[in-house]
Amino acid sequence: MKVKVQSFAGTDAADIELNDEVFGLDPRADILHRVVTWQLEKRRATARGTRERADVARTGKKLGRQKGGGVARHGDRRAPVFIGGGKAHGARVRDFNPSLNKKVRALGLKMALSSHAKAGSLIVMDALTVDGNKTKSLKGDLAKLGWGNRALVIDGDAVETSFVLAAGNLREVDVLPAIGANVYDIIKADTLVLTRAAVEKLEARFNG
Repeated sequence: MKVKVQSFAGTDAADIELNDEVFGLDPRADILHRVVTWQLEKRRATARGTRERADVARTGKKLGRQKGGGVARHGDRRAPVFIGGGKAHGARVRDFNPSLNKKVRALGLKMALSSHAKAGSLIVMDALTVDGNKTKSLKGDLAKLGWGNRALVIDGDAVETSFVLAAGNLREVDVLPAIGANVYDIIKADTLVLTRAAVEKLEARFNG
């Protein structure tokens, strides 16, 4: 699959050949759903577990007579009404991390990339250098390129510093290094923007 390489200067560089095994797959909704569900579950945090009545190390001896003492009838000191007693209906540690096969996760990422390639919403940039690190300059370039309402920009090992500084105040632009590419952010974006370095890193990630 050949894609034109664009630049902020408005000139097209030489075409780049994308690997069909990474960018040419037919997306499957069931695979994408499984990977996105797994990814969002991995983000969930659990409450810190509290000690309930069975977890408190206190005597189990009955405090006094069942009747005739003139006080409430308690069984032991583990009751929640006592200081140091167990928590009633306390928070419990829950496992929100379902397992998902690595091959399915890799396949989901390939399909997410392929979905943008097939829809024509994949843009490959020669570089992300912004003159003067200025947001105003970048907004002008984006208006000419037409990146849509929400764009995800993925660079190589590290994102170009001038682009990060210029895009910091733009809500419609999200930035990631190649190692952070994930299914949820990719399919959520209207436009996927990759640099040459990002294409090389992603293809090497699956072929390595």
